[in-house]
Amino acid sequence: MTDGAGREASARGIRSLLGSRAALWAGFALVHAVLIWLNLAGPGYPLGDVTAVYRVWAENASSGWVRMGIDAPWVYPILAFAPMTAALAFGAAFYAQTWLAIVTVLNGIAFSVLIGRARLSRPRRIAAWWWLGFLAVLGPIAFGRIDAITVPFAITGLLWAAGRPRVATVLLTVGAWIKVWPAALVAALVIAARRRLEVLTVALSLSAGIVGVSLIAGAGSNAVGFIAEQAGRGLQIEAPLAVAWLWQIVAGSESVEIVYDRQILTFQIEGPGADAAAALTTPFMALGVLAVVLIGIRAARRGAAFGLLLPPLAVSLVVVLMLANKVGSPQFVTWLAAPIVLGLVFRPARFMVPAFMAAAVALFTHVIYPYWYGWLLIADPAFVLLLTVKSLLLAALLVWGVGALWRAGARRGSAPRDAPARVGGVRGEVARDTMVSDES
Repeated sequence: MTDGAGREASARGIRSLLGSRAALWAGFALVHAVLIWLNLAGPGYPLGDVTAVYRVWAENASSGWVRMGIDAPWVYPILAFAPMTAALAFGAAFYAQTWLAIVTVLNGIAFSVLIGRARLSRPRRIAAWWWLGFLAVLGPIAFGRIDAITVPFAITGLLWAAGRPRVATVLLTVGAWIKVWPAALVAALVIAARRRLEVLTVALSLSAGIVGVSLIAGAGSNAVGFIAEQAGRGLQIEAPLAVAWLWQIVAGSESVEIVYDRQILTFQIEGPGADAAAALTTPFMALGVLAVVLIGIRAARRGAAFGLLLPPLAVSLVVVLMLANKVGSPQFVTWLAAPIVLGLVFRPARFMVPAFMAAAVALFTHVIYPYWYGWLLIADPAFVLLLTVKSLLLAALLVWGVGALWRAGARRGSAPRDAPARVGGVRGEVARDTMVSDES
């Protein structure tokens, strides 16, 4: 055997090994073990919200003092209380460990759906390894907030969106009532699915049921109080819009400063125009979502295939929520995992560029938080630059998503809505594996 043939055989062996379920599950175990360790023992207090805030809320409710979202206004939808309370299962002393176990189990369920039980296709292997890499470069914040609970709901819902739209809608709607952002994925599914009326009916009925149970429990207006609570926030320092004020601090401005809001426990910008900018984020977000929705509807009306339409539509809507956001917390980056995984499953070649951009956003977020967050709090130029580049990458990701959406609807009737999408150069196998048709 020649050296070239030997190297080729070795490369095939490595690819075969990395493409096995055993290797994927080993990678899953390793990444999660490292992230659990970083959350429990790493610097920077990565589980601060979980142990210092969520646990207090859960203990107060279990003691009968106050139930957030029912007895008092809350920044989260009502179902967020379920995982927070569940983490008390083994007592307050093990709250952090139980929380991390819940996240790991949910991720494991989503991962098992992603790699499936049938023959493991190349797109699914790519998507699975990308998700593990994304979690690794994002770091402990991938587990350390309520958003970590919603991501596996979102990934599983999107993977089942074509073949099981009702189940997918239930998962995405439940996710939205834990943390609002999966509502964007419900909207994307309503636009992309042929059975959109069914999707909309399931989402609205389930939401009405959740609100109804909250009202029976005595929530009153607190059942939807998270909307007003979010609207009253200032401009948080991690928000993309805050970059302009951070650079003013870097330049030596004495009229702009970073302050700590003790009511909502965040660092915010205080200075000329900051409050106005914070107030404008909501209408900007609404306009951005409307623009993406209209482009998505255009593509749907022109017969864009489900596999061509849903992934870039989901990416675009999620990125709009991130860019036009007055909060911009580092955990928001976890949202990118769901639409990128979906895109890699459907069309890995086309989604390589956004996958790399999303991974870069995760890496820059990890550098800033939690280890060296203090440097951003004093507006160190290097860390303000990192935040600026991160925001520009998100903007580039939005441009890519909107462009892909526009191209998906470029030709009227170019592809039947229920036709199998061609994914990664393989038609029949991937159509079955990814459930591209939404008629099952």
